[in-house]
Amino acid sequence: MGTAHGARQDGAGQEGPRRPGPLIVTEDLGLLDDLLRLCAAAGVEPQVDHRVPHRRETWTDPPLVLIGDDVAAHCRGAVRRPGTLLVGRDRDDPELWRLAVEIGAESVLSLPGAESLLVDRLADAAEGADRAALTVGVVGGRGGAGASTLACGLALAAARAGHRTLLVDGDPLGGGLDVLLGGEREEGRRWPDFAASKGRLAGGALEESLPSVRGVRVLSWGRDEVAPVPPEAVRSVLAAARRRGGAVVVDLPRGADPSATEALAQLDLGLLVVPGELRAVAAAHRMVSTIGPVVRDLRAVVRGPYAAGLDERWVADALRLPLVGELPYDPGIVADQDAGVPPGAEPRGPLGRFCAAFWERAGGEA
Repeated sequence: MGTAHGARQDGAGQEGPRRPGPLIVTEDLGLLDDLLRLCAAAGVEPQVDHRVPHRRETWTDPPLVLIGDDVAAHCRGAVRRPGTLLVGRDRDDPELWRLAVEIGAESVLSLPGAESLLVDRLADAAEGADRAALTVGVVGGRGGAGASTLACGLALAAARAGHRTLLVDGDPLGGGLDVLLGGEREEGRRWPDFAASKGRLAGGALEESLPSVRGVRVLSWGRDEVAPVPPEAVRSVLAAARRRGGAVVVDLPRGADPSATEALAQLDLGLLVVPGELRAVAAAHRMVSTIGPVVRDLRAVVRGPYAAGLDERWVADALRLPLVGELPYDPGIVADQDAGVPPGAEPRGPLGRFCAAFWERAGGEA
């Protein structure tokens, strides 16, 4: 079996208990009204106090603390904590910035200009992910390289490792990852349901709306005629998925239309699956030229059998890409699929072990 040579992980585990709402500290009734309105827009219910609370946990537990500029001077000496924002109306006041440093505020937000930013911060905190999901895209160096198989195996391995996992089918002509997973009959939304999406989507609502198969949430295509999904919808969906934390695995098409380019730009890591043959390397070289400028970190996964004189290192060097590892040959995959077992479902199989090793290495690079 090949080994996995690395990636980065920003994953989070399964969803925990409901988090408390933000804490607002101010005596300015006008500012309080504005902050309550913004909390309502973000769908969160805040706590309100006029001074730093006496109970330590009331100060430290909320995901965000919004301190009004009218009481900031009274917050000197409070326990420093992440997620503290100083909110006022005169951002250019140098005294305000000095106070922000003294109380350990992450930033100074001036209303009304920063209202949209503050609503996003409130909504992100309410969703509860401490880190964005590690988003991994898989694309074939040539047709039939095994990208969908690897994407399916990675998603199943991430779920087994305890990560909240979303598998995204980015190839409308690929036959459907829900079919590959055996979940085509599962109820839930598909890509056409999100075609009109723009702006911010709630990550929790997205996750709950999708079919769940073997612990993996799956966003795939329907059985009807494929309708294009615009880049704005791809951006909204992937951004919502990333905010939930854990792992997002995207199976990508071998093309660079605007929607595919948007998906590529959202990746933390791209895996190019390349068979060990000269024609495949030539095709993969064209893929590197096409998607390499878009993907921030593109690496090679090489699979045999190999043409004479080739091995995984030769292929990766020829493409000038870092080598993740050699994708092992798994003779049981075809028989498993005929029996309704998705690729990588057996954790002790060659693909299952490769994918588990990938996520273990990913944790080491976090």
